[in-house]
Amino acid sequence: MKRKGARSAKDIPSSILEQLNKGEIESANLIEWLAFNQTALLENLLKELNRAEYLEPILIDIRSLKKQTVNTINEAIGTGILKLSALNNDLSILSDISKHKSDLVRCWSAYTIGKNPKYTIEEMLEQIQFLAADKHFGVREISWLAVRSNIVKNLDKSLEILLKWTLNEDENIRRFATEAIRPRGVWCEHIEALKKKPELALKILDSLKSDPSKYVQDSVGNWLNDASKSRPDFVKDLCKKWQTESTVKETAYIIKKGLRTIEK
Repeated sequence: MKRKGARSAKDIPSSILEQLNKGEIESANLIEWLAFNQTALLENLLKELNRAEYLEPILIDIRSLKKQTVNTINEAIGTGILKLSALNNDLSILSDISKHKSDLVRCWSAYTIGKNPKYTIEEMLEQIQFLAADKHFGVREISWLAVRSNIVKNLDKSLEILLKWTLNEDENIRRFATEAIRPRGVWCEHIEALKKKPELALKILDSLKSDPSKYVQDSVGNWLNDASKSRPDFVKDLCKKWQTESTVKETAYIIKKGLRTIEK
């Protein structure tokens, strides 16, 4: 039976928290996801995988962080595992964490992809796609966050690749195509090029303007709302065009969501 999860951190049963930190179960909601003790989970993971010697170097990286947040620690652990796997020619640990039962461990896996300097943007996006399709919301969010800086550095090629993702049967992969390139985004750097020239992503937006998935619709609507804060003219013109091209309820929902700041 699927757990609903606690509504506040103080309401998480100690037994559930223990299982989360041992990597035995997945978090059921954002409250649980934020309640993980990542260093405890890391220690338990490395014991499980017989890599206890990896612990202290990664803890040093965590202690050296200027700001310790869920996301910065997440990134430090994933990057640390990548670095140590390279030093020890230890590819098997990368495979092990990518399919671990713990959602947060799979989040770390996303950073072993997003921070790998050997990957081209084509290879990086190909490697991250299975995490973009993960059944867990947290893994899906971290998957785009882990590669976003490289998408920004290789924007034209990334947009070309992500346009193909908009045709994927998996709604999670289609949603990644817009969520990863939101002009303002959440918990991440802005994409200045798309704030100034949202037209660059027009083909992707057009491809998803009547997507049947509400998960995708929300992302497209949020993308337009982001763009409306710097280019309201683009958003208003596009929404007007869509109103005549696509009269379905899915497009109407996206338009309403995309115009919410403009019409406030």
